[in-house]
Order: sequence, then C-alpha cells, then structure tokens
Amino acid sequence: MKAIVSDRYGSAEVLALREVGTPSIGDDEVLVEVHAAAADPGVWIMMTGRPYAARLAGGLRRPRVPVIGRSHAGVVAAVGAKVTRLRPGDAVYGTAESGSFAEFTRARERRLARMPGNLTFEQAAAVPISAVTALQAVRDARIRAGRRVLVIGAGGGVGTFAVQLIKQRGAIPVGVCGPSKVSLVRSLGAADVIDYTRQEIDASGVSYDAIIDTAGNRPLSLLRRAVTADATIALVGGGHARWPVMGGFGRQLAAPLISPFGRARLVGVTAREHHDDLDELTPLLESGAVVPVVGRTYALADAPDAIRHLEEGHATGKLVITVR
Repeated sequence: MKAIVSDRYGSAEVLALREVGTPSIGDDEVLVEVHAAAADPGVWIMMTGRPYAARLAGGLRRPRVPVIGRSHAGVVAAVGAKVTRLRPGDAVYGTAESGSFAEFTRARERRLARMPGNLTFEQAAAVPISAVTALQAVRDARIRAGRRVLVIGAGGGVGTFAVQLIKQRGAIPVGVCGPSKVSLVRSLGAADVIDYTRQEIDASGVSYDAIIDTAGNRPLSLLRRAVTADATIALVGGGHARWPVMGGFGRQLAAPLISPFGRARLVGVTAREHHDDLDELTPLLESGAVVPVVGRTYALADAPDAIRHLEEGHATGKLVITVR
C-alpha cells in the first residue's frame, strides 16, 4: 500500500510517499481502507518528536510508528475474531494505531464508530480528534445554558467544533480569532468575535463564565483577568514551539496544582479515544447541528504541504488528506 512515512524526527522534509506492507490486525482490531485522514498538531508532534516528552511514547530516537496520522474515515476491510460491533463494508471514523496517512490502517474496535451518513469521508475524518477534544473541553469547562464562554482559537480545528457545541448547550460562545476567520466563526454561532490583531481578550471589561483556550499563547494571569471568580479555564494544549520539552502538556499537567492559587478553576483537557464520544457526536453531525469545517484538502502525495501549512499556525478548521 502507499503511505506517508517518516523514518526519523524532523521537519516536513523527512516525510516520503512509499510502498509499505499492509498492516495485519489482532483479534480486537479492524483493518480500515482509508478514504480520508486529518492533519492536526498531534501529527506535527509525531513527525518532529517535539515536545521531547512525546518521544517516551512515540520512540526515543526515531518514530516507533513510521506511518504518520491518527484521525481518519474509511470502510472496514477486515475484522478480528473478537470484533462484534463492526463488519466489512461499514463506513467508519475514528483513530488509528498504525498511521492513517495510508491506503489502509489498523485500528482498535473501541476507537471506531459508524460514520454519519450525511458526511463525506473528508468531513468525517475531521471529527475524531478535534471534535472529541472540543466535547471534552465543553464538559470540563462545565458549560451550562446562559453561560458566556470565550473560545480562544475559535477558527481552528478544535475551536470550530467548540463554538458549535457551546451553542448546542444553550450557552453563549464568543470567539477569538484572526481577521480572516471572523465571518466563519460568526456563521458557526458565535454571539461575538474578538479579532486578536485589534483587541486583547480583557479589553472590553467583559467577564466570562468559562474560557476554552486552544492556542496556549496567553499567560494564565491574562486569562484569569477575563473571567468571573467561579469560572473554569480549560487548557487544550498549544505552545509546543515555546517549550520544547513538555510543550503545551506542561501547562495542562500543572493546571490542578496551580488552580487553587488565584482566580478561577483551571483544568487541563485530555480527550480519550473511544467510540462512546463519537456516538454522542454522531446525531449532532447527522442533524446538521454541528458541521465539520474543512479548510483545505490535499492529495496523499501532498501531505507534507498540509503539515507545513499546519505548522504556520493559522489554518482554518481542519486540513484533510484525501486518500481515495
């Protein structure tokens, strides 16, 4: 099969399109014929090995899984002996074990769900990591009806889903993004949008009931100035370039320790990879209440260009690789 492979850590130049063996599956695993896969910060981390703490799981000297990518959508090609929910021919979406920038990937059954019938494979591939992370952030931020919630990075992969999920809960989303994404964020349901090139989040004097921060480039002192005393600030990573050892993970891990000292409750968001969350999202996607935002699509051979665009830090919605 064809796949995008990285034999060493580095920039997008280490990626190559190669012929590799089709992965074999275990009893509780599924072989998926990949139709589309999504690029996200986790793919950049897998490629670069930064922050360096990620190498503890991904391989100390070189990537343990040479094919990059996790989030994908496709069709079940084969199932293991203990797989009960899925069968060959099912259209599915979820996260991969053996890399998703490939014609086939291996995935655990518990990390796959049946794909919403109204989505294209490209739209579905945008969901499994970013939408699940947004869903967990909304839970962790204790979003309730009527609450005013600031989403920093509202035009990105996680942010576009967060704005829509906040609105679905009857809360009032306010987005923070660059000028090119203001119209998009408003169209997703934001009651107001802050253009960060013209105004900082605390400039208007409004105190928010919660903040979901997907960017990770503002100090906690600034975030705390912008919220009410009983607010929750949900930290969703970011900032990996500034802290090469722990990246955004450092701030997330420290959140419970820092939280008692100062204004508002701090939580580090860690999204699990399980079909239960995808099953919760599926009816919202099928009804059109939540719509994946696919900013650009790339052919498999052009996946390095997608990673370069992602690295610039200003991608709109999700960048998706079309495999078939």
